[in-house]
Amino acid sequence: MSYRAEYEGWKSDPEGYWLKQAQAIDWVEPPATALFDRGNDFYEWFADARVNTCWNAVDRHVERGRADQVAIIHDSPITGTQSKTTYAELKGQVASLAGALLAQGVATGDRVIIYMPMVSEALVAMLACARIGAVHSVVFGGFAANELAVRIDDCTPKAIIAASCGLEPGRVVAYKPLLDGAIEMADHKPDVCVILQRDQHPCDLTDRDVDWHACQEGVKPAECVPVAGNHPAYILYTSGTTGAPKGVVRPTAGHLVALNWTMKNIYQVDPGEVFWAASDVGWVVGHSYICYAPLIHGNTTIVFEGKPVGTPDAGTFWRVIAEHDVKSFFTAPTAIRAVKREDPKGLERQKYDLSGLRALYLAGERADPDTIEWAQDILGVPVYDHWWQTETGFTIAGNPAGLEALPVKIGSPTVAMPGFDVQILDEAAHPVAAGELGAIAIKLPLPPGTLPTLWNADDRFRKSYLTTFPGYYETGDAGMMDEDGYLYIMARTDDVINVAGHRLSTGAMEEVLAGHADVAECAVVGVTDALKGQSPVGLLCLTNGVNRPHDEIVAECVKRVRDQIGPVAAFKQAVVVDRLPKTRSGKILRGTVVKIADSEAFKMPATIDDPAILDEIKVALQTIGYAKD
Repeated sequence: MSYRAEYEGWKSDPEGYWLKQAQAIDWVEPPATALFDRGNDFYEWFADARVNTCWNAVDRHVERGRADQVAIIHDSPITGTQSKTTYAELKGQVASLAGALLAQGVATGDRVIIYMPMVSEALVAMLACARIGAVHSVVFGGFAANELAVRIDDCTPKAIIAASCGLEPGRVVAYKPLLDGAIEMADHKPDVCVILQRDQHPCDLTDRDVDWHACQEGVKPAECVPVAGNHPAYILYTSGTTGAPKGVVRPTAGHLVALNWTMKNIYQVDPGEVFWAASDVGWVVGHSYICYAPLIHGNTTIVFEGKPVGTPDAGTFWRVIAEHDVKSFFTAPTAIRAVKREDPKGLERQKYDLSGLRALYLAGERADPDTIEWAQDILGVPVYDHWWQTETGFTIAGNPAGLEALPVKIGSPTVAMPGFDVQILDEAAHPVAAGELGAIAIKLPLPPGTLPTLWNADDRFRKSYLTTFPGYYETGDAGMMDEDGYLYIMARTDDVINVAGHRLSTGAMEEVLAGHADVAECAVVGVTDALKGQSPVGLLCLTNGVNRPHDEIVAECVKRVRDQIGPVAAFKQAVVVDRLPKTRSGKILRGTVVKIADSEAFKMPATIDDPAILDEIKVALQTIGYAKD
């Protein structure tokens, strides 16, 4: 079936479409009704069903001939070790840990925080919670104690599962002091902490702690516990360091149906093949595409502990793909840019046979055309950008290559997936014409697997997502759609800047800057301008080995923007920096840069054209370690 026929089939009968997709899932009690309208723009999918996620991700594959198939490959270039876990072995490990959790008093509906590095046991912990109907909340390993504490207080876990440490290139991160500090800060106290001791840095245990292996000894393995279709599978907190975190709730049944659909239709893999998402279990990509989707679909998934460069070299990604015969590879543009910056000619890639790779998938931030073209050239496979959010859990807009590989238009994550009625709206919530910039919104209801609300925060859910455009989910992104239905994500709505009355996309300027041969990575932010309201400033990271005068490169970049976007952009200034301020997931901290540029030190009766302001921006960036001397 073609993409267009599939999409129109969904649109003509949304509930029938998703009930058909639900047939691929093993149900204890199958859904009789697809969609439940709870009123006030709240919806639930398959709420009348009963099902277990762990059964669908593990047990059913064992029963149907995949017991000896490898389910998880753990590859750690940091430790120089690899291990493989079959589906039969995974079932035994998960059932054993689930039994230990039951013995520690964890019951269906209880919350369990998981604070783990990139080890196979992180997936075992997630699946063990799913097996008994506990609601897990994975927190990125190594998050500061305060970040962990606010999550403890919000979801009030019965137990916390953690490791003694995490590993990063050149250093060991001790988790236990962070965990103990977080529990001390938090008002809520968990009953028990299950600690996986790692050889690289074992820790001392307190009276609250039990050892991962010791607590499983002599305990009866747990069977799968059926839960309602609308039972929370997990809570995942969106990133952010101020205020109460937003706990995205993932409903069990819709999660199973949607993720299973994506593995073949988007990522074009069949059961038994190897799929690799180079992310972290602490992020939504790790939930959806390291743990759940590949295992639900019967694939082999890779848990990778390392970085794209420096572990040990810029060929690490290509080595993993070649050694494990990866068919589809998913990572963030930041990771590919890091490889490109270190090895711009792709010499490391030439060492490996990547003939089994079908495609590279990019998501998590804007994928600039230069990075996509570079990756296409050195890999010799299609590079598919696609766009989704923590809130949705799977692709909003992408290239459904397993259904029909659509032509790639570089700069577009391509078209809306079944379930998502994507619209571009103006400030009055009216659709704009093709090619015009506006706010990206999705007509309600959202499809199965997307967030039905925030954890214990219905009012905040409505305020955050449903009030700006009544009847729509507000994505927070700005963009446009062309006449073929291809979507273009230009910026967060907060990053659309107003320069002398003209609404301009920082993303469009970034695309132009990234096309410069010497620029490895860049960001454009709008800073306060006394004359024009806002003016764009570029931050440029240069490709490894570039030693030309920075003034020359800046002048060339300014000319590129002027030539390709026009004088209306008023782009006149850029700063060469050593690295960009980023979140732990690799997203640029634009707000941090803007705050630096808009601080009181820069409040002077001059436009941003004043070189003194640019000098102060550079000094400010140097003080936090980002700019070159």
